[in-house]
Amino acid sequence: MNRPASPTETGTSARKRVRLLVHGAVQGVGFRPFVYQQARSLKLFGWVENSAQGLTVEVEGDSRNVDTLVHLIRETPPPNAAVAAIETHEIDWRGDVAFAIRASAVSGARTAEVLPDLATCEDCLRELFDPADRRHLYPFINCTQCGPRYSIIEDIPYDRVRTSMRHFPMCPACTAEYENAENRRFHAEPNACPACGPRLALLTAGGKVVAREHEALLAAASAIRRGQIVAAKGIGGFHLIVDARSDTVVQRLRQRKRREVKPFAVMFPSLTMLREGCDFSPVEEALLVSPARPIVLVRRKCSPIATTVAPDNPWLGALLPYAPLHHLLMRELGFPVVATSGNLANEPIVTGEDEARRRLAGIADLFLVHDRPIARPVDDSVARIVCGRELILRRARGYAPVSVSVKGMRAGILAMGGHLKTTVVLGATDRAVMSGHIGDLETAAARTVHARAVADSVRLLHIEPRLVACDLHPEYASAHAAEATGLPHIAVQHHLAHVAACMAEHGLVPPVLGVAWDGAGYGPDRTIWGGEFLLVTPAGWRRVAHLRRFRLPGGDAAMRESRRAALGLLYEAFGEKAFAMTALAPMAAFTPAERSVLCAQLQREVNAPLTSSVGRLFDAFAALTGLRQRADYEGQAAAALEWAAEGQADPRCYEFPLREKSEDEPLIVDWRPALETCLADLRAGTNAGAISAAFHAGLAAAIAAVAQRTGERCVALTGGCFQNARLTEAAVAALRAAGCEPIWHESIPPNDGGLALGQATWAAWSSQRGETPCA
Repeated sequence: MNRPASPTETGTSARKRVRLLVHGAVQGVGFRPFVYQQARSLKLFGWVENSAQGLTVEVEGDSRNVDTLVHLIRETPPPNAAVAAIETHEIDWRGDVAFAIRASAVSGARTAEVLPDLATCEDCLRELFDPADRRHLYPFINCTQCGPRYSIIEDIPYDRVRTSMRHFPMCPACTAEYENAENRRFHAEPNACPACGPRLALLTAGGKVVAREHEALLAAASAIRRGQIVAAKGIGGFHLIVDARSDTVVQRLRQRKRREVKPFAVMFPSLTMLREGCDFSPVEEALLVSPARPIVLVRRKCSPIATTVAPDNPWLGALLPYAPLHHLLMRELGFPVVATSGNLANEPIVTGEDEARRRLAGIADLFLVHDRPIARPVDDSVARIVCGRELILRRARGYAPVSVSVKGMRAGILAMGGHLKTTVVLGATDRAVMSGHIGDLETAAARTVHARAVADSVRLLHIEPRLVACDLHPEYASAHAAEATGLPHIAVQHHLAHVAACMAEHGLVPPVLGVAWDGAGYGPDRTIWGGEFLLVTPAGWRRVAHLRRFRLPGGDAAMRESRRAALGLLYEAFGEKAFAMTALAPMAAFTPAERSVLCAQLQREVNAPLTSSVGRLFDAFAALTGLRQRADYEGQAAAALEWAAEGQADPRCYEFPLREKSEDEPLIVDWRPALETCLADLRAGTNAGAISAAFHAGLAAAIAAVAQRTGERCVALTGGCFQNARLTEAAVAALRAAGCEPIWHESIPPNDGGLALGQATWAAWSSQRGETPCA
């Protein structure tokens, strides 16, 4: 190839050379091959490489063709890539004679984003089931458009030597694909085949090998058909898999896993079979088949799924196969299976074979394993559709990690999250990098995973923490972890962090009225908050309104027993007369001795903390309507109240009037008129669905009323209560009718999974204002 003439040699300015720094999710998606092929087709010269900052390109040639390449990179990148920004610098002409893919550069600040794990693409699926293909039935097939990423990466830039695939040297055939620019596995880092890649084995609980490779998969399928529980190692950890059609088998899994009634996720072999058992919209279907392949909440209908999979629940957490192993197993079985996280209740998901046989002893009968190490646990994501849009409830596989642009974010701000549904966030310049779902920090094992996630973020980003943000609650394990760092730290009030997370997700700047409704959060006044209206301004924040407070007899016990929340509500409204209301469902659920103890607690205000929690208000109304007196898992009573309202078009709206104590104190959203109307409805025989519909409508109207009183047009809806589709949709409609602009979560969970992002964001904003953290 002849060297192209330089602009000076030709005497024209029609040629140029530029250096591009492409930031975003640009590694592990075939971006280098894409640039290589486009540059060659445009007769351009230079090179492309992965770097610690993302993708670096130097290219020269006809200026119009160079501009075309830049346009293609920005506007039509490879599928699954996300270009956040492109820095373009015109540099001196060098006279390159070819375009090349260079070895990755590992120096410099690390700003490259790690790509989530991606579901198997259609091209790989065709090969997987093609008897003539050399990867026929190979459970680790992948290419540049699919396969493991976050679960295998050990460091960046993203190259095979810095992933857990470094243990598997490529055979000559795979190497040829990897080096062929015309092949879709060109620089596919997890590339492998049966000759050189990971392999399956089926083990007994004692570790004995029962079968290997495809025979292991067939034997595992046979065991599932016989009603056994198989622990299968997937992309980010183990699933416990059983026949979803058998109540007996599902109940056995519940007993062994110690998960009494919390719904299980169900994996269906195909979209066709899922359609036979569930109703879902085109928007939900698009989510089900997306490269992220989350668990999606869809409506159940007459189906073969056992009732014990999701007892008393009109929704089913459904997912489709997303890894080659799942596709092979589901094709062999031909029926839906429970695919739940491989762990005991409240423990993190298991990732290693030895750990699985130790921690899942007594649960799984057999273990379907492979020898590709999992670099970090990655659970399944959970999503639903609210207001016609995707709402992520658990951000994990397919979505994690995520980089959120936050103006003013500083490198080195580390956020520890909350106590439940925890994530961690590490700040880089003008962006916050959020880990995947870690889980509840109830156990030592979970706290160990939390510590590893912090270390993991520091290693991948190569940013040393300088300031640590945590929850205001002094007893949270995450707060203890923040103090243990010895670094300056800032405690961010729980609901303020929720509001800041929603603002960061949508790129909002103050002023914003945040409506933060959830179950519980520690307030600066040492009461339990949870029904908050927080006005965020450039100068700070203040509580402008909150739900009328009531006491929770038994403290933490009221979090598990909705009847206690109902009693606290009745006592606040009617005093000791509440104990004479024995005809009410929650009062009837107590024995006389229990009522006596609880009466003493409320009278003496001992172990009966005050709360403004809307989550507990939901619990109270669920108990009053007879739907749920105890909760076996978080949010169960509130969910029952939401489901009861389905199909109800009752125009009634319970009243939640605003009360004002003084100009200097927050407005009070008073629930007593709604309670009195509810009690009248119960005496009149009104069903729970109609009561629930009026309750939801009343809360939505109260949100709009507070927004109008404060005069703030932009209103952010956040907190665990806004996982409730009926509440969110009603609130959005009410705010729009009032002339406000409602904002709600989509990509960041409204629950405590978003707290770390809010903590990091608020810490950055506080630093900008010059506020001094604790030493």
